[in-house]
Amino acid sequence: MKKFIDRVSRVLPAITMLLMALLIVRMCDKQPRKVAVNDHKWDKLLLILDQIEQHYVDSIDYKDIVESTLPHLMRNLDPHSVYLPPKELEVADESLTGNFSGIGIQFNVPNDTVVVINVVPGGPSERAGLLSGDRIITVNGENIAGVKMNQDSIVKRLKGPRGTTVKIGVKRDDLEELVPFTIKRDNIPVKTVDVSYMINDTLGYIKLSKFARTSYAEIREALEKLNERGVRSLIIDLRDNTGGYLDQALLLSNEFLAEDQLIVYMDGLHRKRQDFYADGKGTMQNVNLYVLINENSASSSEIFAGAIQDNDRGTIVGRRSFGKGLVQEPIYFTDKSGIRLTVARFYTPTGRCIQKPYSDDYQYDIIERYQHGEMTVADSIKRNDSLKFITPAGKVVYGGGGIIPDIFVPIDTVGVTNFLIAVNRKSLQVKYSIKLADTYRAQLRQVKSFEQLEELTRSIDMEEGFLAFAKENGIVPKEGEWQKSRDFIVTQLKGLFGRYTTLDDDAFYPYINRIDNVILRVIEEEKTKNN
Repeated sequence: MKKFIDRVSRVLPAITMLLMALLIVRMCDKQPRKVAVNDHKWDKLLLILDQIEQHYVDSIDYKDIVESTLPHLMRNLDPHSVYLPPKELEVADESLTGNFSGIGIQFNVPNDTVVVINVVPGGPSERAGLLSGDRIITVNGENIAGVKMNQDSIVKRLKGPRGTTVKIGVKRDDLEELVPFTIKRDNIPVKTVDVSYMINDTLGYIKLSKFARTSYAEIREALEKLNERGVRSLIIDLRDNTGGYLDQALLLSNEFLAEDQLIVYMDGLHRKRQDFYADGKGTMQNVNLYVLINENSASSSEIFAGAIQDNDRGTIVGRRSFGKGLVQEPIYFTDKSGIRLTVARFYTPTGRCIQKPYSDDYQYDIIERYQHGEMTVADSIKRNDSLKFITPAGKVVYGGGGIIPDIFVPIDTVGVTNFLIAVNRKSLQVKYSIKLADTYRAQLRQVKSFEQLEELTRSIDMEEGFLAFAKENGIVPKEGEWQKSRDFIVTQLKGLFGRYTTLDDDAFYPYINRIDNVILRVIEEEKTKNN
């Protein structure tokens, strides 16, 4: 009996392999199932999903498959149609609706610690007693200082539904103990007009960061104040403004255009052409207008710039805009996700579509512009003569990829040295401005006007202080470098330092614009026109 068992044990593996081979042959001989594909556009996709559901070897996480498939599906349509899962949709909507729920502070994170730059006037943090210069060490008992927590994680801990509370521990001035605060979250207005002020007696300036739901109301308020101060020429700065709501661009355009002047029109396969005209009730029709754009100005920014340029209403200054001429329509789903679906193209008044061509390197177009020399030389801008259009005044404009400015201004390389690059890499200007603000905290809290800030900055030797600070951080300028970079760095420092007052951006931009070559080019143009 033992010999029989031993014999079977020796041949059993061979028998098993033979049975498996026969089974595989049977399976390969079996004719594959054929499933009919009808002519309906989506039948094949639905059939594949049905076959997976009926025959796939393992259980399926349907939600995970759908969530991972939808972004690829949308991406194959065009570069701007997109699927947004619930959290991403919430964030996207917050940036455009003009408010979110939080505690109402602006902050930096130098040296791995949150430093409050400013508190939103009337917001929860101001009501609770938070001050510029406070360092947030704990949030709800969790240490967030010195642990290399990224900024998104910090924001996530501070934001929350309206009416909920957050407890924070603050290091203030020279106090040894943390100062505790319990802050009740509330809706925080998101301003889109970063700053508006008079550069000189006649030239006004407005910087608009995006076209959100509140943008036109903010601009109207800014225009009223500038009108009271006698504005005759106006700069609308749309550099790095990536767009937003179409209606806000229409309302802004209407302020400057005459009655029945076309602002923009939209047309699509499933959207009948729709034209938008000015109603002639705009309050700024006689103001000399300059619109600033660059390679990051897109969508609604390009609608406004195109309307102004094609109607010969103002002067476009800067560098060629991004080139986004597609109209996205938001569609929301009951699970709080949604899509932004391209439904039409928009066309400027002369009839040009400024959407740049889709290509494999679409997202790297800006890099290609740098490499091609377009950022420094106007003649390097690509123009397609087959997409040439003529404005009513006879000016030639081009479609096919962004708005080409009337006055080209290259990227500014004045003051750039290895020393400047080195301090930028370590963000030493930001870090030194915080150190400086700590030293002059009492004086900063007394500053209520730009004139008072100017008086304070004149009393501080920022030049020697920064050079010593840079040396402490291992960076020393070589011969001639400080002389070349000095004005640029010191002006930066004054602007950053001014942000620690209640003036915030009203202090920052008036300084920074003094070294902005695009602003300086407009001022030159103004002088030429007035002489």
